[in-house]
Amino acid sequence: MKLDARQLSAALLRCCEKIHHSAAELNALDGQLGDGDLGATLEKCARLTQQALTPVPSDIAAVFQAASMACVRASGSSFGTLLGVALLTAAKQSAGKQTLDAQAIPALLQAVLTALMARGGAAPGDKTVLDAIEALHQALVSQPEENWRQAAPEAVAQALATFRQRPNKIGRARMFAERSVGLDDPGMVAFAHLVDAALGKASQLQEAR
Repeated sequence: MKLDARQLSAALLRCCEKIHHSAAELNALDGQLGDGDLGATLEKCARLTQQALTPVPSDIAAVFQAASMACVRASGSSFGTLLGVALLTAAKQSAGKQTLDAQAIPALLQAVLTALMARGGAAPGDKTVLDAIEALHQALVSQPEENWRQAAPEAVAQALATFRQRPNKIGRARMFAERSVGLDDPGMVAFAHLVDAALGKASQLQEAR
């Protein structure tokens, strides 16, 4: 599988549409332990990303960079900033490429994980979006490409189920560590929606909850 700039842009635009539909849910989840504005933050990121990808940028790196700049403009929130960092890292990993090969995606995800850990100070195991990204990465490196479409969302949904019964260890939610047990991390839920949308799949979350 290879994605060109138009196909990558289409996948990101599906993610934007999913965010618009999920904003209220994400705000409610975030309101249980945080500021209650994750959905609003991501909706603004989505709106500006949609604008940035029209017309479609010229190559893979340009698509990621345009989306990154849109997210940075959209929000000064921690999650919006991390999303911008993730997309910028993907742009750097894709420099000079006209297509994104499937086999390059695991290394891209690993680079994103490394960049986010350096920027935000979290690590896998802290019950953050990093755990969902790590689950996705592990699914891709352990499965043949033909299984990815099923394995990817299932891995993220399983990560949600696993970490639901653990406390948040970082960020605003850590102040309510015991209250966070039994609750989904909003960032992980947002990432699960993005994975489903990028793949053009119906949500896996209802079965996982």
